[in-house]
Amino acid sequence: MDIDSTPVPPPQEYSDNPAGYQSESSMNFDYLHGLNDAAARASSSASSLGGHVSLPETSRHFSDVAGGGIDVNASSTQSYGYVDDSKALDRFVSVLDQLDARVEKFRKDALGLQEKKDFLLMSIDLIKSHDMLQSMMEAEREEIFCYIQRVNARLSTVDLLVHTVRDRSQEDALSQINALIDMMITIGDPVLSRQRCQQYLNACCSAAEASSSYEYGVDMDAGPVDKKFESALLGCTLDDQKNIKKRLQALMGYLNKQTIRN
Repeated sequence: MDIDSTPVPPPQEYSDNPAGYQSESSMNFDYLHGLNDAAARASSSASSLGGHVSLPETSRHFSDVAGGGIDVNASSTQSYGYVDDSKALDRFVSVLDQLDARVEKFRKDALGLQEKKDFLLMSIDLIKSHDMLQSMMEAEREEIFCYIQRVNARLSTVDLLVHTVRDRSQEDALSQINALIDMMITIGDPVLSRQRCQQYLNACCSAAEASSSYEYGVDMDAGPVDKKFESALLGCTLDDQKNIKKRLQALMGYLNKQTIRN
């Protein structure tokens, strides 16, 4: 029986892509240039008028009223050299919109890297629990475990944390889910692990379809479900539920291959 050299492939969208990791240093502050240029133009125009910068139209109107008169020609005053607050607001909103989009992309990329690390950790666990190791000579087995420790130690030098807002009960539910999946991986019996994994996946499908079946009155049977896993899953956040399902789907793909080879 051969050991699959790529036991748990990462999702397609997170596959290595050298072009995707090119430096963005040259464009990091491009979206700020328009704002800086606008400020420079306003400052230059104000200096050419002796340092005077007019109040916005509404402010000038109320100043005239407070002074005892109304400037009927205020609306016809030339705007050259004055700071237009409405345009400045639009510029700031535009820049912040671009920043918001980049922050969202950054967070998505970080989540992808975090998921990729989880798949690597799961691959290491699968290799450690592989039944072929038991048939090796003790010296060979120790050599493999030393190699595993080196790889694991190198992976542990990368810390990734994308904060998901959870309350105490959701933290406990996620911890319970991770413990159940770890136990399933270390069973050592591919057939039993596959059956357990399928029950966990059925629980994910059952949880996702519960609202739909209730709404439309349809009885959706996803197959045998591990009730303990389902109970813990329902206590997790929606983002955690999606990530757990992705993890189980990748694990099931590997277990299917391993079962066929055996």
